[in-house]
Amino acid sequence: MPSKFIAHLKELVELERKAEIEAMRLEMKRLSGREREKVGRAVLGLNGRIVGEELGYFLVRYGREREMKTEISVGDLVVISRHDPLKSDLVGTVVEKGKRFLTVALETVPEWALKGVRIDLYANDITFKRWLENLNNLRESGRKALELYLGLRKPGESEPVEFEPFDRSLNASQRMAIARALGSGDFFLIHGPFGTGKTRTLAELIRQEVARGNKVLATAESNVAVDNLVERLVDSGIKVVRVGHPSRVSRSLHETTLAYLITQHELYGELRELRVIGQNLKEKRDTFTKPAPKYRRGLSDREILRLASKGIGVRGVPARLIREMAEWLKINQQVQKTFDDARKLEERIAREIIREADVVLTTNASAGLDVVDYGSYDVAIIDEATQATIPSVLIPINRARRFVLAGDHRQLPPTILSEKAKELSKTLFEGLIERYPVKSEMLTVQYRMNERLMEFPSGEFYDGKVKADEGVKNITLTDLGVKSPENGPWGEVLKPENVLVFIDTARLENRFERQRRGSESRENPLEARFVKEAVERLLGLGVEPEWIGVITPYDDQRDLISSLLPEEVEVKTVDGYQGREKEVIVLSFVRSNRKGELGFLKDLRRLNVSLTRAKRKLILIGDSSTLSAHPTYKRLVEFVKERETLVDIATLEESKEKG
Repeated sequence: MPSKFIAHLKELVELERKAEIEAMRLEMKRLSGREREKVGRAVLGLNGRIVGEELGYFLVRYGREREMKTEISVGDLVVISRHDPLKSDLVGTVVEKGKRFLTVALETVPEWALKGVRIDLYANDITFKRWLENLNNLRESGRKALELYLGLRKPGESEPVEFEPFDRSLNASQRMAIARALGSGDFFLIHGPFGTGKTRTLAELIRQEVARGNKVLATAESNVAVDNLVERLVDSGIKVVRVGHPSRVSRSLHETTLAYLITQHELYGELRELRVIGQNLKEKRDTFTKPAPKYRRGLSDREILRLASKGIGVRGVPARLIREMAEWLKINQQVQKTFDDARKLEERIAREIIREADVVLTTNASAGLDVVDYGSYDVAIIDEATQATIPSVLIPINRARRFVLAGDHRQLPPTILSEKAKELSKTLFEGLIERYPVKSEMLTVQYRMNERLMEFPSGEFYDGKVKADEGVKNITLTDLGVKSPENGPWGEVLKPENVLVFIDTARLENRFERQRRGSESRENPLEARFVKEAVERLLGLGVEPEWIGVITPYDDQRDLISSLLPEEVEVKTVDGYQGREKEVIVLSFVRSNRKGELGFLKDLRRLNVSLTRAKRKLILIGDSSTLSAHPTYKRLVEFVKERETLVDIATLEESKEKG
């Protein structure tokens, strides 16, 4: 049995949890409040007021006049402080988010915590708790999956099943992947490289499963990926329920959420009435004195009620106060009962909705919620499976009889902060496809990019199997009305027909990377300057700012480039760009040194993601002499030199001096 491996996974999860909390603490130490607010992980200048109580927690609404731009969202753990978050141990959970406020559930509310405070994002414990809870309660499906992964159990065949597609435009590789997934009694893997229509394929697979009378649990690591699936299913005539906090679900899909469907249920009127009664009782209760320790002086609830019935006081607690507290207790019992009845009714409604659904969609972590368990599932279909750790994908797998994983193990794995828990970045998908390659099908037609942009990554990472669809084969910026530039070295870089360009800094003296004091990251001011120039010139030719994405592997370089560019141009690290695309991508490699050191650029999955985001144009900026120390980068530089456009930046600089 895989019990030893499960115990090992639990240790790794604990290590990662600690590392995440530690990383947050370090960042709080390193960045000022303003800087943390800028990166979306803190909100400053807030005042709070208590707006209610729920299940023993106080709900405090923190707001301010200025709008908040923050990554903090519902479900996140936050720390409340006056000045230094590291000195505060007031930690709560965000339960509601608006443009100018956050509502936080807190166990206690000290007086200082209501005026002039800041809220900082803390490591999100909820995810880790759900991973561990699931590992502690693995059912047969979860154990089976681990036995397959560890090679302790032999998988069955995946024979293709004939089907009539709902989506007529599916290509042959997509159809084969669906046919074989339908014919798998245990599991199947859909390997979907960049732009090959993975989500579209999964949506068809879900519809086919439902047509066969099967109930589907469909999940992904991120809310965005779940929403993409919901979007494709919403008008398909099948019963879709999206489980998740409405504030994390795309606005246009609110009507698919469980929260919304509950409001449409025939019993909702009754539920609302119970809540109104509960609220009214609560208000009535709060007109009496709450039996706080300072008033009750050691008296138990029973003693207070007994004394009140006799109309007498006791040792320093006058009869009037006893009567007040007794009233509070009596009404409180009604409050508790009413809310308890409301909770039970809501549960009953939710259970009905989940049971009647054809497909329940949620993130992997939320698949651990009790409400998801109200249904019994024939199959779990999991997108982004190569970005999810084993403890994460085991949650939906544990709930269903068989499973289908979709992803691309040639792109980035889950991000793991703890060096000691690095093993967590090896995914179930990766382990299974290495052990049982016959249980997978690769999607081979990409619908994202110009054929010339695809050629190198296809050859390097996918044995040349990925082909471009006719519709995108020759797309360039010209189709979008972008003008041609004037001649000269920059003209070569910017011409729409030059879809793949490498700007080479190798001959410049000031090309080298540098490190900020106290930072593990790297930056390269020269490359940042050329990114700025390339972007400004593109904008000058009529390229819209939202068509451009700037990618760099290093955080410090991202920050430097961000400070040079208009806000509308998106600048992100490679990890932040997985699964996304833009018309034009400008990529700064950063590494340039005399030793040919490439650091984590050597993780070629990062290179693969970087090279496969652009649809019509990709501009690479780097030092060919440093990069060529690695055989894959050397092949990339040679490929661009022979087949595409390599511009020696020294000539750009010389032309500037002459001009």
